[in-house]
Amino acid sequence: MKETALHSAHVRSGAKMGEFAGYDMPLYYPDGVIKEHEWVRSNAGIFDVSHMGQFTLKGDGVVAFLERLTPSGFSQKAHGRAQYTVLLNEEGGIIDDLIITRVSDHEFFTVINAGCKEKDIEWIRSQMPDDVRLITHFDRSLIALQGGWSERVLHEVLGVEAHDLPYMHMMKTQAPDGSDMMVSRVGYTGEDGFEISVYNDLAEEVWDKLLDHNVVKPIGLAARDSLRLEMGYALYGHEIDSTTSPVEAGSGWIISKVTKGYFGYERIQKELAEGVSRRLVAIKVLDKGIARDGAEIRSGDDEVIGILTSGGYSPVLQGAIGMGYVPPEFSEPGTKIFVNVRGRNIAAEVTKLPFVPSKVKSIKKKAV
Repeated sequence: MKETALHSAHVRSGAKMGEFAGYDMPLYYPDGVIKEHEWVRSNAGIFDVSHMGQFTLKGDGVVAFLERLTPSGFSQKAHGRAQYTVLLNEEGGIIDDLIITRVSDHEFFTVINAGCKEKDIEWIRSQMPDDVRLITHFDRSLIALQGGWSERVLHEVLGVEAHDLPYMHMMKTQAPDGSDMMVSRVGYTGEDGFEISVYNDLAEEVWDKLLDHNVVKPIGLAARDSLRLEMGYALYGHEIDSTTSPVEAGSGWIISKVTKGYFGYERIQKELAEGVSRRLVAIKVLDKGIARDGAEIRSGDDEVIGILTSGGYSPVLQGAIGMGYVPPEFSEPGTKIFVNVRGRNIAAEVTKLPFVPSKVKSIKKKAV
C-alpha cells in the first residue's frame, strides 16, 4: 500500500491503520471513533487527507474547459473563490466530485478524491485542449483542520490570520519554513475549518505543531465518515457515481444557469424541466438498530423502493441515520418508511438535510 508523508506520525500516535483507496491510512486513534467525532464537534481535530489528489489547471482556455467538464460556471468567479462541483461524463453521470479554486484569471487549483484521482486525471487529459496544461502536485500533502476552534488554532500555531477569509475561499500564505502554503476555508464535517496544502517534507512538522495545541486531536477516517454523514455530504461510490446526475443527487445548486454545452447537458436540462425518477433523501431511523449502506428501503406496504447508499450511527443524535435514493413520491420529509436490517423492518422516516446544523462560517450556494 502507498503511504502519505504523515504515515509515521499516525503510527506514533497509536492509530489503527487500514487500507483506503490504496493507501495505509489511520482509521481511528486510541480514543475511538465516537470520542473523535464528538471532539471535532466541540473542539478541533486534524485529518490527514494527503491521499487526495491536488493539481493545477492553467492556460488561456481553462475557463471554457472547466465549463465543458462540469455544469458550473467559472468565468465570473473571483480570485480565491472555491467551487464545489462534479466532473461529468457524456451521459451526465458523475465521474467524481471535486473542489476547484480560482487562483488567477487563467489558473485553477483542484482537489479530487483519492479513489478517483488516476481516472479523473486521465479523463481530464483526454479532453484537454492545446491551450490548457495540467500540473500535478504529488509533492504536496493536505491536512484538514476542522472544528469551532480551527480559526484560533490556525492563528496561534501557524500565524495565519483567517478571520476575513470567507467559507469556500482560499488564500496563499507561508509555511513555518517560508515555503508556499495554501489555506482553504473548506471541509467535510460541517464545522468551521480549513484544508492546508503544504509540501511533503514539511507536513509532519505542521501536523505536530497543530497537535501540540491543547484543543487539537488527530482524527481518523472513520470519524470523518460519520461527521460527513451527519451533514448529508455525498461520498463518491455511495451517493454519487457514474450513473448519477447532480439533479438526482440534490446538487442542482451547482448547475450554472448560463453555461451550456457541458457534458451531459441535454440530460441535466431535461431532468431540471421534467423531474427525475429517483431522488436522494435523508433517512432517520426511529427504532433501535443501525442500518448500513446496502440495506433495503421499503414502503409501508413492504415494497422495496430503494437501497441505502450510506448508513450509520450519529453520535450527536444518538441514533441511526442514512441516505438513499427513492422514487419522488416517497421523497417528502415526514414520509414513513422502513429500513430492512437482517430481515427485520425498522421504522424510519424521510427527513431534511443536514441531520445536524452546519456551523461553517457562511454558506453561499449560488450558481453562476
